[in-house]
Amino acid sequence: MPTFPRVAPHVTAMGGSVYSTLAHRLARFEGEIFPLHIGDTWMEPPQGCWMEDVSVADHPGMHRYAPVQGLPGLIDAIVDRVSERTGPVEREQVLVTAGATGGLGAVMGGILSPGDEVLLLAPYWPLIAGIVRSMHGVPVAVPFFGEVDNAEAAVEALQGRRSERTVAVYVNTPNNPTGRVAAPEVLGAVAEWARAHGLYLVSDEVYEDYQYVGEHTYLRTLAPERTFSAWSFSKGFGMAGNRTGWVVGPTEQLDQMRKIAVHTFYSTPTASQIAGERCLRGLGAPWVVKASSAYNALGSYAAVRLGLEPPQGSTFLFMDVSPFLDNRGLMGFLSDCVDRGLLLAPGPSFGPYPTHVRVCFTSAAPQVVRRGVDVLAELIGRSSS
Repeated sequence: MPTFPRVAPHVTAMGGSVYSTLAHRLARFEGEIFPLHIGDTWMEPPQGCWMEDVSVADHPGMHRYAPVQGLPGLIDAIVDRVSERTGPVEREQVLVTAGATGGLGAVMGGILSPGDEVLLLAPYWPLIAGIVRSMHGVPVAVPFFGEVDNAEAAVEALQGRRSERTVAVYVNTPNNPTGRVAAPEVLGAVAEWARAHGLYLVSDEVYEDYQYVGEHTYLRTLAPERTFSAWSFSKGFGMAGNRTGWVVGPTEQLDQMRKIAVHTFYSTPTASQIAGERCLRGLGAPWVVKASSAYNALGSYAAVRLGLEPPQGSTFLFMDVSPFLDNRGLMGFLSDCVDRGLLLAPGPSFGPYPTHVRVCFTSAAPQVVRRGVDVLAELIGRSSS
């Protein structure tokens, strides 16, 4: 029978934007707007890596398709960078993607059969649940960040959510949305547990350079034979609009995942890849140092102002606002925020967190972020003294 006007159930199961129901309030707001819900940066990319720095004269054919795997020069730069940080990488283990989002989509499309489950260490980056669903998988939240602080607890948390359909574990550290970092011994336990049960590891490394406490641990160094690692120029170098990232994984499996890339985004924007190579070849390093220092300072300010622990990494704070909710619940609180020009991301986007909000402290110029944080502090009754 015809299916019109039915939409596929796995699509209707995906969450939409909570602000679709609040947009009319914002449209009438006449004061300053504080967009602390967006995971982005106010900083422009490194100079020399802007689109205006890339010309046809220097790069003939830059408006044509790039090779599906990626431009050879960028692949070589990725191999050099990742090899230095995680151990040897071959060119065949690299796939340049339409952001980390496209890369994670290709990975999930390659490992999931309908009904397969992916354990998502929660709170988790909100798009990952939808990516799993779009590939006909089942996302399973595993309460983790803020609750698991040792290897034994990590194994217990994972084992409690594993089923016969579990095929992979998704890990994002430094974490979006909590700003927390998984300890090396915890990641080691996750890797060994995955190996013992024949599972894949999917490691979201987009905040690798924005860890403010300790040294970053790469899952790939612990279980390279089963780990797919995703990176992004969006978070790494302020190039969210360029839609460029990459994935590194086991050669045989990654070769199959190129098929998903071909049939979704085909190839990553050519000019964006050229700019990305410039970043990795030296122009991006000073930018990262500057950004990391500025992000750390802003995160510390926001945490102190809101009475939270300072972030260990990433560009976010995750806050339980349950003491400040009335009978309208979280939507009522978010509505009050919008009435003050303040936008926050709702906790349910990140897993089973019905009374939390996420604050991005890099999404606007520092002075705007500080004023937005001050608005939030006032709404929860924290004085400025």
